[in-house]
Amino acid sequence: MPVEDDETLREILNRRTIAVVGCSSTPGKAAHGVPKYLLEHGYDVIPVNPFADEIFDRPAADSLSDVDERIDVVCVFRPSEEVSGIVDEALERDDVDVVWTQLGIVDDEAATRAEDAGKTVVQDRCIKVEHRRLVA
Repeated sequence: MPVEDDETLREILNRRTIAVVGCSSTPGKAAHGVPKYLLEHGYDVIPVNPFADEIFDRPAADSLSDVDERIDVVCVFRPSEEVSGIVDEALERDDVDVVWTQLGIVDDEAATRAEDAGKTVVQDRCIKVEHRRLVA
């Protein structure tokens, strides 16, 4: 079951390196504003977007497999139908502890696969809203 309790959400929000899949370079989009907020609150945000070279003055990776740094949390800003492939990529990495899908993004089958592989899953929640509510 995806995480629902505040204690576990706080623990997740204590992890510092977040790869944002679908990170946008367009101000005004949630996929831009949320990772910018995370950066402003001390997180190491790794933008993942194959259509951008750089976001927030940081190099943008084409995919999770192209990220050299350790990743604690994969935060997903892509449509629900793309979550399965993103989870597959996350499962290929030994360092990813958490897969977090933003508001309105749900794939129960992919969530179950991630959990069965030992990953913590948060679905259909905004990481910025949860940070403001539980940490800030």
